[in-house]
Amino acid sequence: MATLPYPEKSKWLSRLATIAPGISGLLAYKKSDFPHDLLAGVSVGAVAIPVGVAYSQLAGVNPAMGLYSSILPLLAYALFGTSRQLIIGPDAAVCALISSAVVPMAAGRAELYVPLVITLTFFSGVLCIVASFLRLGGLADFLSKPILVGFLNGVSLSIALGQVGKIFGFETTAKGIVPRLIELVSKLKLIHWPTLGMAAGILVLLWVAPRVLRKVPAPLLALVVGAVAVKLFKLDTFGVKTVGEVLAGFPSLRLPSVPVGMLPDLLAEAVGLALISFSSMMLTARSFASKRRYDIDPDREFAALGVANIASAFSQGFAVTGADSRTAVNDANGGRTQIVGLIAAAVVATVVAFFTGLLQFVPTAALGAVLLTAAFSLADISTPRMLYRVDRREFVLSILATLGVVAVGAIQAILVAVLLAIVRFIRLVSRPKVEILGTVENLPGFHSIERHAEARTVPGLLLFRFNAPIVFFNAPYFRRQALAAAEAAGPDLKWFVIDMIPITMIDATGLYTAEELISTLTERGILFATAGRLTERALWAEKRIPGAPDMRRFPTLRAAVKAYTRGVSAERAA
Repeated sequence: MATLPYPEKSKWLSRLATIAPGISGLLAYKKSDFPHDLLAGVSVGAVAIPVGVAYSQLAGVNPAMGLYSSILPLLAYALFGTSRQLIIGPDAAVCALISSAVVPMAAGRAELYVPLVITLTFFSGVLCIVASFLRLGGLADFLSKPILVGFLNGVSLSIALGQVGKIFGFETTAKGIVPRLIELVSKLKLIHWPTLGMAAGILVLLWVAPRVLRKVPAPLLALVVGAVAVKLFKLDTFGVKTVGEVLAGFPSLRLPSVPVGMLPDLLAEAVGLALISFSSMMLTARSFASKRRYDIDPDREFAALGVANIASAFSQGFAVTGADSRTAVNDANGGRTQIVGLIAAAVVATVVAFFTGLLQFVPTAALGAVLLTAAFSLADISTPRMLYRVDRREFVLSILATLGVVAVGAIQAILVAVLLAIVRFIRLVSRPKVEILGTVENLPGFHSIERHAEARTVPGLLLFRFNAPIVFFNAPYFRRQALAAAEAAGPDLKWFVIDMIPITMIDATGLYTAEELISTLTERGILFATAGRLTERALWAEKRIPGAPDMRRFPTLRAAVKAYTRGVSAERAA
């Protein structure tokens, strides 16, 4: 439980803080942090406005919904989150998932689209809270970095192609990456040159601004310049499309109604959305927590994301997650606490209340350019390149995740990513590394003879290490590998010693399989022994099957080697 800065008599505040960890930080807030948090909060809010508008386009909803998604969710996370720096808000990958899920369900019925988006967001939030109660925060570790990077690379490619129509000034209708490429090539003759010129100018600005005007948020500057150009030069009369009217004022806090028959499909889509948004959020939260040397609680983060999404749904917003770009802005501007999120929410709320009229002049080409830049920032080429050098299997997994998005779309690719993760997990545990151990001069302990060519073994003694629990799905493999090692040791093998330290569990199947192994080795005149800490050896000793062949037990591998060499010496002396 968090340490609270108020007297014990305030027990109700203490209990409340166990549910909402952010309360502790707010009650212990230091005035000296406020100047840093104020600068960071205003900077984050300035970035959140254009990003919210742009990502609304990606999700297929009114730009106001992107702004709504950047107000109450920030307040919710400030109370329920455990990261000091994470900024919650719209995200390119999540918006792409929303569009992929809802477009087929709405089937062209515009009146259903927004209610479906909001309901999907609500279900995603509820599932996150349920996952928190079930302590499923470990799911953040289940989707490995290679798989998640591959998935996000596929989403990045999908987002980039989705902006082609906005940038070139023609309509696109194809879904999926390959059909979009084909449509793009077939429509190149329809390019609207004023729109393309606007997009090209904004792209140049987005590239130059961070290098020249480092204190000015580039996306905000891009939208301001685009809007001013449209208004000043009347570019809309030349066919340059703009965002148009943006709803002003705050929304009513409610949930929409959708056809009951669609609820099961929405719930199914919400599972994938919750999994990906949580995994993405945890990558961002953990990276910045590691940088600033503090810890976060994955289970509470699951709950915080759930509350933030429910708050977004009730305020007519769409699904949110950890926003890496805005979190980076927070960190770069010296933000120290979640007060940054509250200030950023206030900045966005001010725009919603008084300045939405200015957004109607923003050209959609500028939004497309902002999203294209976001897609490029989402892509990660260096990690797959590193994986290719370090582990080709991990590289293949990453590429398969990317191809999954290309082949079947973002939502279905979540299932591909989960399947890849499960296959990888089963592969690692069911076929763990098996090692024969020996001694290496000037290197204490026992080491794999495969990794150390100079390692020496004791004639007649085999030290065997199985790097996993022995359970039902790897027990046959354990037996095969052990017998193969015994066969390879030759007819002079007298002792077979297994290192118990990596074996943290033996289930019933594993026990019967191990006893069969002992019987087989005993029939061949080979003594079977275990070595390791008492807790590991006790796992086996306490479960011995009545009538099973005897085995010897040693506290360490070194003790087993000494006992064997003493026995050999005694035999020679006799």
